[in-house]
Amino acid sequence: MKKLVIVLSALLMCLSAGAAAPKAISPNDFKGSDTERIQKAVNAAAKTTGSVTIPRENSNGTAIWMIDEAIRVPSGVTILIDNATLQLSDRCRDNMFRSDNVGVGITDPVWNHNIAILGIGNAVIRGAANPRASGDGLRKLALDPAANSIGHRSSYGSDAARPEEKQTSDWRGFLILMAYVDGLRIDGLRVEYAHTWAITCEKVHHARLENLDFYCPQYREVEGRTVHTFNNDGIDLREGCKYFRINNISGVTGDDLIALSALDMGEKYHHNGLLESFQVTSCAHNGPEDDIEHVFITNVKANFQAVAIRASDTASVHHVYINGVQQCKDPLITTPYRGSVYVLKVGNHAYGSAPEDYKIHDIHAMNIVGDGRCLIQIGNPIRDCTFLNCVYTGLTEDTAITWTKEARERSVNVHVENVIWCPSAADNSVVPELQKF
Repeated sequence: MKKLVIVLSALLMCLSAGAAAPKAISPNDFKGSDTERIQKAVNAAAKTTGSVTIPRENSNGTAIWMIDEAIRVPSGVTILIDNATLQLSDRCRDNMFRSDNVGVGITDPVWNHNIAILGIGNAVIRGAANPRASGDGLRKLALDPAANSIGHRSSYGSDAARPEEKQTSDWRGFLILMAYVDGLRIDGLRVEYAHTWAITCEKVHHARLENLDFYCPQYREVEGRTVHTFNNDGIDLREGCKYFRINNISGVTGDDLIALSALDMGEKYHHNGLLESFQVTSCAHNGPEDDIEHVFITNVKANFQAVAIRASDTASVHHVYINGVQQCKDPLITTPYRGSVYVLKVGNHAYGSAPEDYKIHDIHAMNIVGDGRCLIQIGNPIRDCTFLNCVYTGLTEDTAITWTKEARERSVNVHVENVIWCPSAADNSVVPELQKF
């Protein structure tokens, strides 16, 4: 019996040694356009290995993979971008990646599970050279939008010259859109010239967004002229996002680098799969399942507004932990709105009705340094929050934290420790008379 076991063990070892490792699935294994080949590879991986590798070398001889419509990602699939560049084509008016459970006309989405988009080496995803539409879903398209969009609500799009095309932007402008996903990882990407919010999550649980670098200013060169695109956020978490780890995020954005927004914008947006909406899922708040909660944000470096927390009506954002935010205007980048309004924003008055008191609570932020018009802006009554070890280096305000009158009067159990104003002569053209030590 002992000899039989030894023989069988040896046989298994030989078979194991001789078995070829499963071949990595690549779009180069398929025929069609770049988009068709990537989608075929994703579909094949969903049935077999669960993993697709997009290599730097495109078999059609080009150095860039051009995307004409969204790559739809099902459950259980990991996409590896191996030193490759993916770019939206000028005819694309869609996301680059979207979970396959949501889209136009999908009114009752089911949950997807365990999706990953991972960059290896120099992995780049990029918007179109001449985007058909840009800006959030409340923007009208224009060929020459104003450089300062306040009051204009317009954004560049070549479709503005085509009256037969939709003349407002929508959720198709996000480079990566994931919704109703439990188990998400996005890691190791350089994101350039997103048409609006670069990475958007709606009703996503248990996610890791790490090692992401953005270059998404509010303007770009199109056919030799500068055009303006608006609401260029980096990462957006919408209703129902829970249990997130957001770490090592940096770069240039034309608006918030990270935004947590539970905003009910009205009944006309209470539908899934609505093309007329600013997000692919309903913005209705149905209770605690639609709260944004348990979000850990660490090691953030921003050129503009770094982190914003917003809610409206009965929506709630709570248990958000922020540690390590550095913000300073890049002198080579023109920022919108006459410069950064805040580094950290807590509370909202601009979108939908104001949140009920204390719906924003348990926000704990420490080790924040930045300039702009203020460091921390508190817009609504909050409770059970901490702001610790923060330095404001700007000149506009003479205090690091600015409050609305109602927020200052009605906030409860808010602790502020070692939060100081230290204006920087080096970072500002007008220098106040500073106290000498």
